[in-house]
Amino acid sequence: MKVRVVWIGKTRNRELASLIDELLDRTQRFVSMEVTEIRDPKTGQDLRQLTAEEERLLDTLDSNDRVIVLDSEGESWSSQQLAQFVGKHLGGDPRRLTFVIGGYGGISAKIKAQADRQWSLSRLTFTHEMTRLLVMEQLYRALCILNNHPYSK
Repeated sequence: MKVRVVWIGKTRNRELASLIDELLDRTQRFVSMEVTEIRDPKTGQDLRQLTAEEERLLDTLDSNDRVIVLDSEGESWSSQQLAQFVGKHLGGDPRRLTFVIGGYGGISAKIKAQADRQWSLSRLTFTHEMTRLLVMEQLYRALCILNNHPYSK
């Protein structure tokens, strides 16, 4: 069973990138996990940028993916609820669990419509690089909860 996190652009902040890599390594103890960075199309225009990102995301997603998009309008989950969701998926769904973080303009309506769920980390606004770290940390925490690892306490 695989878990994947997909995002637009590279994590330029070296400290955040290092923390993300560390969390990715830690999750490997529990599940096969990968990060897919999609090249930022940098069109310079909001609508063109969102459309270009949409195309690249659609090319990256597989019909067998269970897609969860990060969106401010999505459901808010506690860490325990996320762990239950991930555990239920890993225990009985053969599809790859894929979390998608959009670019600076968000996620297109088409991607949202194709997603299985929409998840909101918070009503607060975070940078996209910080969102990447928070998603990775919460996924690691969920796996620790599922495996009774002391990190989650």
